[in-house]
Amino acid sequence: MILADHFGRGVQVKVALGVTGCIAAYKALEVMRGLQKAGVSVQVILSRSARHFVTPLTFESLSGLKVITDMFAEGINRDIQHIHVAQDIQALAVVPATANIIGKFAHGIADDFLSTLYLSCPAPIILAPAMNVEMWNHAAVKANMQTLKARGHYFIDPEPGILACGMEGEGRLAGVETIVAHILSVLNCGKTMSGLNVVVTAGPTIEDLDPIRFISNRSSGKMGYALAEAAFQKGAQVFLVSGPTNLQPPAGVNPIMIRSAAQMKDAVLALYKEADIVVMAAAVADYRPAGYSKRKIKKGSSDAAIKLEPTEDILALLGRDKGQQVLVGFAAETNDLLENARDKLVRKNLDLIVANDVSDGVFGEDKATVHILRPSAEDVSLCGETKRTIADRILEITVAVRESRISRPLAIPGEE
Repeated sequence: MILADHFGRGVQVKVALGVTGCIAAYKALEVMRGLQKAGVSVQVILSRSARHFVTPLTFESLSGLKVITDMFAEGINRDIQHIHVAQDIQALAVVPATANIIGKFAHGIADDFLSTLYLSCPAPIILAPAMNVEMWNHAAVKANMQTLKARGHYFIDPEPGILACGMEGEGRLAGVETIVAHILSVLNCGKTMSGLNVVVTAGPTIEDLDPIRFISNRSSGKMGYALAEAAFQKGAQVFLVSGPTNLQPPAGVNPIMIRSAAQMKDAVLALYKEADIVVMAAAVADYRPAGYSKRKIKKGSSDAAIKLEPTEDILALLGRDKGQQVLVGFAAETNDLLENARDKLVRKNLDLIVANDVSDGVFGEDKATVHILRPSAEDVSLCGETKRTIADRILEITVAVRESRISRPLAIPGEE
């Protein structure tokens, strides 16, 4: 894979792959092979603990490059090697990233080659954690990750499942294909959305009934947040308009936190004219209480019925006022999925719609099955994929739709 440098010269893309001590270290071999298939040169660095799980010879045989294992090996500092490597790579990826290396990076501890390389590295940093579920959930690990996210580093979150220790929960290294896709998207070659302004909505809205009670829905916001993160990593300027969730906004995006459907409408309309792409992934409430009580409605009230009124249809508003923007909607349905989604696609003047069946309680899951529909193209179905993988595919199709539109000559009135 060749990129152009600042002078227009071809530069071989190189990634430093740090491998730390974890039972999942063997998967780094597959990650290396996946990157090589994409034309990326890979310089492997093994930590002292990683060598208990994998050997330098295996990586050297497949990469064609000498594996770095020691800060002070004979001849290693002839060119001050950690500086040389840092200046020669387009990204530093650590797969798997243990709690130990995450802590070192967060606190600037440089006691081996990998941690010293980190402090010397101006390139993007990508970490794919893998550890026991209790370690993953520990406050210290969470704080360290938040520190690194605040520095703009990328995290590929682990998956839930049976762990090597026999416990079950989050902590298992993400899938190899997911990791490779993330790394490639972070590289300059993945900046397919550079220069674009993207608005993404996410999460539920909350419609207050009184100071204590409200109407909402079960949206976790995970799909919208994955879309925002993916768009940023592809080079876009991203505004994330989010209802209340338990998620941290991805590094690099511009978060706009709202509560109600009315607030979401105002935020989106304020951004719409300057947007190139708008992805409405939020689950906006269709109804709100017709009146707000400033006092708690007491049990046994003479009128316990809640009167509802419709909220404004934000997606329909955007569809009616659409210019060159590409407008993406979502349809969460419990029956007649494709028929209802296709009807919504046409009625609201959308460029594409993402349909998902929510009849089996899929809210909050890390994987989903969706169908991407467009007015005049075959449907695309993604079954049981991670939400990040789905986000990448949605954006890939969205960019293709936009490119097709702007390359199409405008019709001149009076001409055939």
